[in-house]
Amino acid sequence: MTTTDTYAAYIASLPRILAGAAALFRDAEGRVLLVEPNYREGWALPGGTIESDDGETPRQGARRETLEEIGLDREMGRLLTVDWVHGRERPPIVAYVYDGGVLTDADLGAIRLQEEELLSWRLVPRAEVSDHLPGSLGQRVLIALDVLAEGSGPAELENGHRVG
Repeated sequence: MTTTDTYAAYIASLPRILAGAAALFRDAEGRVLLVEPNYREGWALPGGTIESDDGETPRQGARRETLEEIGLDREMGRLLTVDWVHGRERPPIVAYVYDGGVLTDADLGAIRLQEEELLSWRLVPRAEVSDHLPGSLGQRVLIALDVLAEGSGPAELENGHRVG
């Protein structure tokens, strides 16, 4: 067995980990932009799976997914949270959330949903985030909002809870 074969076998033996990236957009009132996927129950932030086969970074993935899902091509702001989410029937996910910024009325009017994946979008006040995003995703968004308010971060999370 060659060194290349040994290395390839080693890489193939490593556990599989998924990665996703999303953008946290707000309006002038501080409400959070959520999207409603058609392929599962509930709501989400604009974002999705990072395409690592193309060498895409998490930041690039968040930008690409935002453009694909809601039609806005935005440079992502700072990293707000990184969340390690254990899987039950899937591999673990590393979920990145970036500051998408504050959207103007013109920006909101320019939103065009990716009809193949999304049913609708809405702006949700902080007090209602957990109603639309239960579990670790809701916690992740609330902590990302805290990081923005505190000027701190990024926050390291495990299953939506701060660590470290």
